[in-house]
Amino acid sequence: MPTTGITQTGPAIAMRSCLQRIATGPELSKDISFDEACAAMEYILQGKVDPVQAGVFLIALRMKRETDDENRGILQAILNATETVVAPVDEVMDVADPYDGYTRGLPASPFIPPVLAACEVFTVSHGLESIGPKYGVTHRKILRAAGIDVDLSPNEAAARIANPDIGWAYVDQKSFCPSLHDLVNLRTLIVKRPAVTTVEVIAGPIRGQKKTHLMTGYVHKLYPPMYAMLARHAGFDSALIVRGVEGGVIPSLQQPAKVFYYHDDRGEVQQMSVDPTSIGISQSKRAVPIPADLPKAKKTGDTITTTLDTDAIAKAAAEAGIAALEGKGGPSYDSLVYAAAICLLHLKRHVSLQAAAHAVRKILDSGEPLARFRMQQDEDLCMANY
Repeated sequence: MPTTGITQTGPAIAMRSCLQRIATGPELSKDISFDEACAAMEYILQGKVDPVQAGVFLIALRMKRETDDENRGILQAILNATETVVAPVDEVMDVADPYDGYTRGLPASPFIPPVLAACEVFTVSHGLESIGPKYGVTHRKILRAAGIDVDLSPNEAAARIANPDIGWAYVDQKSFCPSLHDLVNLRTLIVKRPAVTTVEVIAGPIRGQKKTHLMTGYVHKLYPPMYAMLARHAGFDSALIVRGVEGGVIPSLQQPAKVFYYHDDRGEVQQMSVDPTSIGISQSKRAVPIPADLPKAKKTGDTITTTLDTDAIAKAAAEAGIAALEGKGGPSYDSLVYAAAICLLHLKRHVSLQAAAHAVRKILDSGEPLARFRMQQDEDLCMANY
């Protein structure tokens, strides 16, 4: 908790003070401090703020554009509310895809963790069922369709990561930060993307004993320095920020992409370019295409949500992802090779992207990532029958 005077005034006065400054229009709005943003967000997470004021706070920050201090304050409140578990392993890679999911392709990213685990990189991913602004297909939906338990506690997820036969896990926001997950309905009513959407992927519920690394994605050029700043604040020892399709961690399979990174908490943010053709990837689409015969979503009268049946997309993505783990070539296989190779290069496991891609292909073709995926399924089945 912040220790400045704002926490001594109580939620009503604190929120009134913040709103009087941030919600006065494009020319007169003023910024608030890190401590004020943190305290206000904590009051919201604790249910001590009227939902109307909570909504005004989040959208007013967005409309005036959040400062670094305001984003860090909101992140700190989320970190304070997050159940963070240290897995009994030296290092953990945190794969943080956008929580609002995908609507333009079949994401292969939920299957990156077992591939990295087979490369001796303990890995966690996280997310939730559905959230705006895209309401797309999410890691939770895809992994559930693939037969994975998506309701592990943080301690259970840490144990799966430490299991030498598994080495990876998914943990849901509902499990590691339930008070933030409780804001899903409010965020739906807000419609637009609030600051929470930007910072929630940095929560880092599972950490390594010595180091924790972040891999996340972006689309707009303003985000890499912001994510690097937030990752440092959250205590990530390194960060890999990829210009990926739909803001995810997998770049376009058609053209070069920019990648930003730092290697220690005080290290300079650097940039490199990656090119799929340099590792033998040649695809006609940017990402794994959605099959044309998938059903459309049932009409609800809501023009905000996607017109696609996300459950059907999740099932198709699960099938494509498992096929890639089985070593079957195609855009899903190439996506896993590309993303995992970038990650291994960042971790300095290989001296070049080409060498890293060769190692990933060899691992995929060996069947070990599939075995680790199946072991996760078997573990879930054992728990269900217990």
